[in-house]
Amino acid sequence: MNNKIYQLINRNGLVVEFITLGGRLTSVKIPENNSFVDVLMGYDTVEECAKGDAYMGAICGRFANRISNGRFALDGKWVQLAQNNGPNHLHGGNDGFHKKQWEVIEISLKDYTCAYQLSILSADGDENYPGNLKAEVIYALNDDNELLIDFKAVSDKKTIINLTIHPYFNLKGVGGGDVLDHMLEINANYFTPIDQNSIPTGELKAVSGTAMDFTTPTVLSERINCNDQQVKLIGGLDHNWVLNKKGKELALAARVKEPVSGRSVEVFTTQPGLQVYTAMHFDGTSIGKGGHPIMPCSCIALEAQNFPDAPNNAHFPSVVLEVGEVYREKVVYRFSIK
Repeated sequence: MNNKIYQLINRNGLVVEFITLGGRLTSVKIPENNSFVDVLMGYDTVEECAKGDAYMGAICGRFANRISNGRFALDGKWVQLAQNNGPNHLHGGNDGFHKKQWEVIEISLKDYTCAYQLSILSADGDENYPGNLKAEVIYALNDDNELLIDFKAVSDKKTIINLTIHPYFNLKGVGGGDVLDHMLEINANYFTPIDQNSIPTGELKAVSGTAMDFTTPTVLSERINCNDQQVKLIGGLDHNWVLNKKGKELALAARVKEPVSGRSVEVFTTQPGLQVYTAMHFDGTSIGKGGHPIMPCSCIALEAQNFPDAPNNAHFPSVVLEVGEVYREKVVYRFSIK
């Protein structure tokens, strides 16, 4: 295992760290009072990352999020994938991109203080996906405290693709408790309701009048503890929002703020959707940074991506990648620094 931790540092002293395993983001250290506050949930060592939560900070693919019954049709033929989340296929399967060792090289990128390119070759039939797929991801940091994640992929066979990055944030910092007092704002007038298996029903439903309305900053506890059927179904948030944007423009997706410290993170993306997850599956058995048990709602994941189960919903944005076509999506996390 490659034990090296790579760092991106800007002139303001913001530090972002990642490792080759899953291309995992392992820390976001915000400089404050001659010290740092690490706002990214995770583990202290590379070895602990390998043993801990499978998706913590990782690149997820070939298909991020869920596919119903682990199957989809491509050119009239059914493709069966691993069912690693109940009946569903989740985040690329048992040996998805989150489990791969990514090749890393340092690069120069205009307007960015530092940058690295991560790459991987996923062979034809990897997790039963068709096509030899070459994927590249750029991590870059600028002096506006913006972390760029730039996804690119090509395949020699028609296939499907949906890549995301899976960071969990707690803006109080490591050991700060839960995130229920965080304020969440999502730039979306619609969301995709889910069924009992966390699969979208196919409906695009207006958020107005529902617990999914985050069009203005809202305290998470108000929604996590409400009686809304969608929230009660899974005990929190693990839903996709339909972002208010046009085509491939890089647009604001969401903003999370911790009211006491004033720390915030904003998400911008070219992707059509944003999955927000309040980390209900943690139960304290996984021990994170500083020896702190990772508890339910101790962090929030903000995953810009295409819609869950998009291969089985023709009216969702397409996830098909043709031969010769270049898959390209961007996500930017912008952090506040006092």
